[in-house]
Amino acid sequence: MTGSLIDSFGRQIDYLRISVTDRCDLRCSYCLPQGFDGYAEPLHWLTPDEIARVVRVFARLGVGRVRLTGGEPLLRRNLVQLAANLSSIPGIAELTLSSNGTRLAGLAAPLRQAGVSRLNISLDTLDPAVFSRITGRDVLGEVLRGIEAAQAVGFPIRINMVVLPGVNAGEILAMAEYCRDRGLTLRLIETMPMGETGRSSGAIELQAVRQELVERFGLVPAVLPGGGPARYLQSPDGRWNIGFITPLSQHFCAACNRVRLAVDGALHLCLGQDDRVELRPLLRSGAGEDELETAIRVAIDRKPERHEFHEAPQKLVRFMAATGG
Repeated sequence: MTGSLIDSFGRQIDYLRISVTDRCDLRCSYCLPQGFDGYAEPLHWLTPDEIARVVRVFARLGVGRVRLTGGEPLLRRNLVQLAANLSSIPGIAELTLSSNGTRLAGLAAPLRQAGVSRLNISLDTLDPAVFSRITGRDVLGEVLRGIEAAQAVGFPIRINMVVLPGVNAGEILAMAEYCRDRGLTLRLIETMPMGETGRSSGAIELQAVRQELVERFGLVPAVLPGGGPARYLQSPDGRWNIGFITPLSQHFCAACNRVRLAVDGALHLCLGQDDRVELRPLLRSGAGEDELETAIRVAIDRKPERHEFHEAPQKLVRFMAATGG
């Protein structure tokens, strides 16, 4: 049993996001509530070998893109070795990683050597006071040094900025100029109403912001590699890009090509729905690759058509960190 993964709506699934931990060293206001301690038990975390087994099966099924996420993936012990193992699996054409950047300065070079090809770094503000307000820690300097270290070893970098009303919405232009001057791709993200924190953060629909940036910088449509949901614009000379991730104002469900593997082995089929299949029991009961493949195919058949962030924002109680971004 090999071949492509096609869901019941005709979408080809070729992108797997893997949460290697649900822990994080920041506490971003839109991601986790203060005092949250409902993390997965380490005993229930998939081991590196179990993660590799799942990735090998997905690769057999035509999934060529893998992204390591969290929580904060750089908190996971032996992450560099895991990255090296995954990047060497036949069929995996691209291994990328999302990080908050706090630990990146010391790990950028080893990750590059391990086969990670691109980084997404969360950076919602360049103002230290606002950074502390959003994340709960005064570590903006560490993040900026991590970005510099990653650029120094040749990483292409995409900066993810979640736009929060009344918090950082007035900084979009400053962030755009920061990224332009450093050759970084900026991606502006509408807040997703996941869990109590996501709903209480509020959201700004980015269509008006998009038009303002087009007029300011003379941006034109662009297509970037990676298989994610962003819609991109670029400068007229093609040297700089801005992407927009708009789950509220212009959802991207019709082209969804991804599923998410949580640290505890739950395969989440939609960021905005509760549909999931538990792979850990199969892995730990000695299931072979054919059994795993069958379970994954059954799961993909259950992938819902779209999220319901507008219609039923209260429906999803799972926090973003529990899903893997």
